[in-house]
Amino acid sequence: MRTVYQLLADLIVTIHFAYVSFVVVGLLLTIVGGILRWSWVRNVWYRGIHAMMIGVVVLESWCGIVCPLTTFENKLRELAGQETYSDGFIANALHKVMFFNFAPWVFSLGYTLFGLAVLATFIWIPPRRASAAQTSELPPSEN
Repeated sequence: MRTVYQLLADLIVTIHFAYVSFVVVGLLLTIVGGILRWSWVRNVWYRGIHAMMIGVVVLESWCGIVCPLTTFENKLRELAGQETYSDGFIANALHKVMFFNFAPWVFSLGYTLFGLAVLATFIWIPPRRASAAQTSELPPSEN
């Protein structure tokens, strides 16, 4: 059963890494896409989900809440009999990339500044719903 817990913990840290990657890369793509006039970076759903994801991180840090993914992963590692991340290659590699040893206020400040940068893109590169002209270019649906 320990192997199952270890694999689940590795899965959780992979999901956590994907979440962080989407937030970071999403901002970079939004900025680059705004400059290069990529229409998809103005998609209201993409932008809303992206802002909501960093908003959750900012609120967790302000409230002193440990990320539920971290809590769940740690519990699984405990059940797997692991005390550190050095036992699993995937977990060890992803943690080295994602986590640093700074005071908690540094993270809160960083998350807040990053969140403000995401909000700034709503002014600089405002999201848009598909216009009537864009939707009229779509082929008519079969009735």
